[in-house]
Amino acid sequence: MTIPKIPSYPLPFKQDYPAAKVNWKIEKNRAALLIHDMQDYFVNFYGEDSELIQQVVDNIAQIKAWCVANDVPVFYTAQPAEQKDQDRALLNDMWGPGLTAYPEQAAIVKKLMPNEQDQVLTKWRYSAFYNSDLEKMLKDTQKDQLIICGVYAHIGVLQTAAEAFMNGIQPFVVGDSVADFSLKDHLFALQYVQNNLGVVEDVECVIAS
Repeated sequence: MTIPKIPSYPLPFKQDYPAAKVNWKIEKNRAALLIHDMQDYFVNFYGEDSELIQQVVDNIAQIKAWCVANDVPVFYTAQPAEQKDQDRALLNDMWGPGLTAYPEQAAIVKKLMPNEQDQVLTKWRYSAFYNSDLEKMLKDTQKDQLIICGVYAHIGVLQTAAEAFMNGIQPFVVGDSVADFSLKDHLFALQYVQNNLGVVEDVECVIAS
């Protein structure tokens, strides 16, 4: 009925999941970054001293710095602090009131706070594309690649990557810049992306693009 407390686990390496079926490469002029659900509420389930989440936040910060330096647009998703039951709909059955019960935890984590030029999308469902202008904003600016990082890998990150693929946008999930409920869930998400709809990269590969 709610998100469990999440123990730390070691981030997987590239050798831990299969090779991608496609040879897509990140191109700066085609790409945008999505920082997915990195709000205090979702991150706090890892605990204050989680080495896992500290490493993920640091890696995302590196990617964002690369984006800023290379004029790659940055998007965020954030659930609203107040959501009516009809807006949450089936999320209430699956996860309970969620962030609505802790509105003081709605902010993006401090190290990843959006800049004035960043776009913050209101998040209503697992996918960042649901009931948002993300697809239109990407296509209006001729961006057909989406670099995705954040939480949780096998839920919103994976659903967003799948919808990007179905909308003709190449998804790149950054394997060491996402976190999940467990290493098993994390690997499942990365394997699914590689096998079915996109490419998994690591932070070093992204910033070398």
